Amino acid sequence: MNRVLIVGSGDVVRRIIPWLALRFRVRAVVRRPEECAALRALGAEPLVADLDVPGSLRRLAGIAEYVLHCAPPPGQGDDDPRTRRLLAALTRRGSLPRRISYISTTGVYGDCGGAWLDESRPARPVSPRGRRRVAAEARLRRFGAASGCRVAILRAPGIYDSAARLPVERLRRGDPVLSPEDDVFTNHIHADDLARLLALALFRGRPNRTYNASDDSELKMGDYFDQVADALGLPRPPRVSRAEAGSRLSPQTLSFMSESRRLDNRRIKRELRVQLRYPTVAATLAGLRGISS
Repeated sequence: MNRVLIVGSGDVVRRIIPWLALRFRVRAVVRRPEECAALRALGAEPLVADLDVPGSLRRLAGIAEYVLHCAPPPGQGDDDPRTRRLLAALTRRGSLPRRISYISTTGVYGDCGGAWLDESRPARPVSPRGRRRVAAEARLRRFGAASGCRVAILRAPGIYDSAARLPVERLRRGDPVLSPEDDVFTNHIHADDLARLLALALFRGRPNRTYNASDDSELKMGDYFDQVADALGLPRPPRVSRAEAGSRLSPQTLSFMSESRRLDNRRIKRELRVQLRYPTVAATLAGLRGISS
């Protein structure tokens, strides 16, 4: 039976583990031993290791033909030493994985002024977060080119789902969003669809290929918050100018309001042959009832 190694066993990838476990022997890396029982229940064999502790990665070498790399970079710097350590561990015994799927971010594109863009758009990140992802992507591409391992990179935008990952607390606090004239285009993907794309890219992705893992929505950020508020029976957020937002929101929140782009997702449909179960945010929210009480 072929083997799949999951590195970074968070919420998104856990959604696809039961499907994988019916077809492959699945091993999943976690940092905390208390998470092992949950992974076993999904059908995976847990491995306790930490990408920040190189010595804990020794047993990852040669244990899987397929790798799902879902671990984020560290929270500082312009590089991703975690990806470097992972690739070094995977090749330590000379037995290379055949395929790797990696979840990156659409933040690698930087601010595009609201323009439509496909995967041929050069990466020009404006945030350290985006630069770390560019570094990880480049390292993975070099590894793929040198080793023959087929690397597929999914660039994911804002991840949401029908129950969690919605900005409920922010709406309840009444945090503002930008006025229409200052607002930015934002992009989204349902967590279930992203999990499916991660698996499809592992088997259908072309070598050293990037994919915009985005749905069909075309939304400005303020309109997204309005749609969520309406679906959940919460007040719509106040609209403020960019100058006023600077005095009311955290630097991290403001950074997300400084980049505007619209993603062309035709490549995931053409090459990965995916049919999105949640094609737009509006369609997903249409089935929700208010939960504000």
